[in-house]
Amino acid sequence: MAQAAGHTGDLLDLFRSEGALSRIDVIERTGLSRSTVNQRLAALERADLIREAGGAESSGGRPSTLFDFNAGRAKVLTADIGAMGFTLAVCDLAGRPLDHLSRDVEVWSGPETVLGMVQEGFDSLARPDEVWAVAVGVPGPVEFDAHRVVNPPIMTGWDGYDIAAAFSSRYRGPVVVENDVNARAVAESRLTGQPNLVALKLGTGIGAGLVLNGQIIRGDKGAAGDIGHTRAGHTDPEPRTCRCGNLDCLETYAAGWALVKQLSDLGRDVRRTSDVAALVAQGDMEAVRLVRAAGRSIGEAVAGLVSILNPRLVALSGQLAECGEVLMSGIRERVYQQTLPLATRDLQIFRSELGELAGVTGLALIAIDTVLAPGPLTELLGANAGT
Repeated sequence: MAQAAGHTGDLLDLFRSEGALSRIDVIERTGLSRSTVNQRLAALERADLIREAGGAESSGGRPSTLFDFNAGRAKVLTADIGAMGFTLAVCDLAGRPLDHLSRDVEVWSGPETVLGMVQEGFDSLARPDEVWAVAVGVPGPVEFDAHRVVNPPIMTGWDGYDIAAAFSSRYRGPVVVENDVNARAVAESRLTGQPNLVALKLGTGIGAGLVLNGQIIRGDKGAAGDIGHTRAGHTDPEPRTCRCGNLDCLETYAAGWALVKQLSDLGRDVRRTSDVAALVAQGDMEAVRLVRAAGRSIGEAVAGLVSILNPRLVALSGQLAECGEVLMSGIRERVYQQTLPLATRDLQIFRSELGELAGVTGLALIAIDTVLAPGPLTELLGANAGT
């Protein structure tokens, strides 16, 4: 069946999604004339975005030339910033991380400090002339089109800060700013091929990225999926104050920072969420008890998402997810208790296999979609690319 191909970028999307194709393949899939296909393939070849990849199987005549997407044509720099540190990566145009590094820093140190460290890391990963796009993920609501953080609960000094401006003068391509969990959701969706999923990041804080019908759902102000600051299903008689200023948010019962506080009050030597996961791995009974209870609280919030959105997958990542079944069993218990059987019939709840590179991979994919969109791609191809 022919696909719409109103722009040279549509042809490039074919190669990105389907792999090596011949001219005949492109004509059949797009319905475009041979002359138009030849013109657009030539533009993509001149830009070195596609390359010859050998010949197709022949049925007796001369084999057709195959063309394939050249993912090594340029690089994308990505920064996945969390509450207590960040992971940076340089990726190819297929979103594959080529090299990466991690640094510890508290996000509330402020944008100048954190982004300065990010730039130092970027300088060690790639030269500016190799880079076609930059993407930065942050642990707070993002106004995507404006590249700004909006009223972040824990990001002191970041509200309204123009993150893109910190990098746009150094790199020629677009600078994308995205919520960190949205980026993970995009990575999970693309790499699993599943268009309906929820990605949970369970670390110092709690957040959810939502993908429906293959599209990331950001909401009107970028706050979609911020389940960590919804009210917990089960609360104590004495209200708990959240870091956002509200009472009895889910995070006060189940986030890494809350578990660290509770275990510290019980005399355990814990400072970070990773310390909580280490205690669980050692079989510490109090840590196991609190994490299992946290799983149930998270499960109640996830049950609401499952009932409303009906995802096929719920993928968990973050340092708290390293607690494995101690956490997962509580989540599954509440989801299956509180959700109709139809919504959970084929539901899979699992720990992500993408590890620490989930965020940078998703950020790269979002940035690549941006830089290879019709407008930016036309600039890359030059005046001869056509429309």
